[in-house]
Amino acid sequence: MAASTSPEPTATARPRFGGVSQNRSLERGLEILRAFRPGTDLLGNGELADRTGLSAATVSRLTQTLVTGGFLEHDRTARAYRLAAPVLSLGHAMRSASPVLKAATPLMQELSLKLKVNVGLAAADRSDMIYLESIRYNRRPSLRTIVAGQRVPMELTSLGRAYLATRAAPERDALLATIRQGYRSATWKPVGAAIEAAMAKVHAEDYCAASWQPGIVAMATPLRLPQGQTLSLNLSLAVDEPVRQVARRYVRALLALKAAVGRAVALAGPSGPD
Repeated sequence: MAASTSPEPTATARPRFGGVSQNRSLERGLEILRAFRPGTDLLGNGELADRTGLSAATVSRLTQTLVTGGFLEHDRTARAYRLAAPVLSLGHAMRSASPVLKAATPLMQELSLKLKVNVGLAAADRSDMIYLESIRYNRRPSLRTIVAGQRVPMELTSLGRAYLATRAAPERDALLATIRQGYRSATWKPVGAAIEAAMAKVHAEDYCAASWQPGIVAMATPLRLPQGQTLSLNLSLAVDEPVRQVARRYVRALLALKAAVGRAVALAGPSGPD
């Protein structure tokens, strides 16, 4: 299935998700941290207010607290903020402690080297998929390099569409309704149709494929963990071939990797492999 190559909404256009909060101050502080994305090195209080929907006074108090806590650095010349080193350390701690990554990464590396393809594992976060691990095999120079921690849009990627296929209808419909707010009606129509086709493919054959970046074909399958979480496992490569042709060639390897990762995670248990 060829995916739409409609442009991704900008970071500021990606809709915020509502929910019941037990601690409003903490939630708002986390929204400040979420506002920082690649390409936005420095953000002032006004920009943070625009991105989070919080008042300028609230943003000012929170940024001061985050600077004091070491999570933001204040650039006095620019009168703006950037993320500080402790944020990076949290990501490293998460990856180091993950039993799923400990079990899956060696298998992903093995397949990447064997087939000379890229292999990734991602989790959903609001309207994005976040790479937990990304094994890159570059046979030729590429302008796009995916690394762990990078976000990609759920609605445009095989990773996201595979994940959407596992969601119950009420949850999926609410999620898509929120994502759709970032699109014009005419722009959303082909994206919505591609999502429906991808979900049907997952339900029928346990995978879907997409090409949302020119010259890159990706295919993904949902990975349901014993603890109940659903991740997406993908395989991608730079190739000038039709999506269906590439998918037919690699689908068995992708699904075999999924089965192997599932077994490894189950054997490792919650504490991970020894």
